[in-house]
Amino acid sequence: MEDLADTVTALVEAEIAALDVSGRANRLLLEAFRGQRVRRPRPITVQFSGGIWQTCWSVTRSNGAYSVVYLPSAGYFSLCVDSDFGPLDIGVHGPALAVFGSV
Repeated sequence: MEDLADTVTALVEAEIAALDVSGRANRLLLEAFRGQRVRRPRPITVQFSGGIWQTCWSVTRSNGAYSVVYLPSAGYFSLCVDSDFGPLDIGVHGPALAVFGSV
């Protein structure tokens, strides 16, 4: 499991390194993302439509409504909404920064 945390960290770091921060919008996005990013990804159980539960990896802390996780079975990042039952996938998938910036 430790290797997957390293993989998620490397994927996020590669996105950050590739981000063009010459514009104000991306600089603000990166600042906000870094403020919510977890120090080390950890496994977290996420509910998907149809009552399916999968183990994902945390990328950001919740902002009180949303968080970003990595879904290893699909190879992409997902936006989750907080619920009484834990994180719930809401169908926003893709690169970590794009998913984070969608809200």
